[in-house]
Amino acid sequence: MFDSLTSRLGSVFEGLKRRGALKEADVKEAMREVRLALLEADVALPVVKSFIKTVTDKAVGAEVLKSVTPGQQVVKIVNDALVEMLGSENTGLNLLGEPPVAIMMVGLQGSGKTTSTAKIAKRLTEKERKKVMMASLDVARPAAQEQLAVLGEQVEVKTLPIVPGQQPVDIAKRAMQAARLGGFDVVMLDTAGRLHIDDSLMDEVAAVKAAAGPSETILVADAMTGQDAVTVADSFHKRIGLSGIMLTRIDGDARGGAALSMRQVTDCPIKFLGTGEKMDELEEFHADRIAGRILGMGDVVSLVEKAAETIEQEEAEALAKKMQKGEFDLDDMAKQLKQMRKMGGMEGLMGMLPGVGKMKQQMAGANIDDKMILRQEAIISSMTKKERQNPKVIHASRKKRIAAGSGTSVQDVNKLLKQHLMMSKMMKKVSKLGKKGFMRSLGNMMPPNMMPPGGMR
Repeated sequence: MFDSLTSRLGSVFEGLKRRGALKEADVKEAMREVRLALLEADVALPVVKSFIKTVTDKAVGAEVLKSVTPGQQVVKIVNDALVEMLGSENTGLNLLGEPPVAIMMVGLQGSGKTTSTAKIAKRLTEKERKKVMMASLDVARPAAQEQLAVLGEQVEVKTLPIVPGQQPVDIAKRAMQAARLGGFDVVMLDTAGRLHIDDSLMDEVAAVKAAAGPSETILVADAMTGQDAVTVADSFHKRIGLSGIMLTRIDGDARGGAALSMRQVTDCPIKFLGTGEKMDELEEFHADRIAGRILGMGDVVSLVEKAAETIEQEEAEALAKKMQKGEFDLDDMAKQLKQMRKMGGMEGLMGMLPGVGKMKQQMAGANIDDKMILRQEAIISSMTKKERQNPKVIHASRKKRIAAGSGTSVQDVNKLLKQHLMMSKMMKKVSKLGKKGFMRSLGNMMPPNMMPPGGMR
């Protein structure tokens, strides 16, 4: 998300930062470019007007134009304004109250409501250690209740047994009663959607809300629909009252206008982002981190959090010991490739690292993507144990066999072996520096703040 906006803003601010001094006309010209970039990103016009006025008023002040680094100052003002636009305070789910606490999911059909319900339930179970029950109130869409039951098994969260013919309000009451008797902390209510906003949908949602008394009413909106998503959010908020928004399919929305407009238009915080179809592809929304991504500053905090969630402690410690000895075989490389995929793949990682906008374009030109990672994993999987542990034995005939077994070419095998050799040489150099030198070099290879607390042991 925000790829096109990040690229446009990056070129605007590069031009400002290259100038030793700025005039008011320079700032206003840059703001015209920013205005066009925001409009092209499908940000609502009233939001763009307000944003540009706020930034221009602050940026043309004497303390900015006469400062030593006026370009950097303007970027900071834009960053602060973006954070304000997105909602400066981070508001998590409200789980206060006598259990079971109800969370009601609403939205149009096809927005990803049922999948999002399961994602949040999984997150509450694993991260918040809550006992969660899910209940489908969608009696209109064929097999909707069965879909939630299947997802419940997948994420290991209990779902309310289906009673054919029961209506949404009665299902909600039964879910709350069953959760009360079963000692559950949270009940996720997945309501029915429609293809468009109508009175019957709103009446049904309002009746369920009155019966269940949810602490959170979350609208699930498809980011791909752009300003339509903002309109839907505004309508739902005016009719039933929302406490938050979850945007889905942000991985397919390169513009990001919906996210940038939501908070300003509806006055409702964005609480979650659906970053893919898998059950763990869910992010909490942090305005400051998103602003950093938009301006190409990266999001190292989220990257560290993602690493902490996915890295196996024992594997990491074992690899650290091998690295200190200067050892790094193809099995280790395969583990690193797998880890990269679990953390969101090449594109996901690059989007969180600072100053990689141009590098992303170069990588795209060189066809370095997630498919390449899968090809490399396939190549290593086609090797014997002996070959993985000692790549020096891999000669021409073995390369042909490995290429045929992995569905790649001998050239691909050679590239992988060359890449492994470079990494192995680097490990050997680092190991000669001793433990302190090893830690210092490792720190230099990582972005700031990425070292784990207390370092590696």
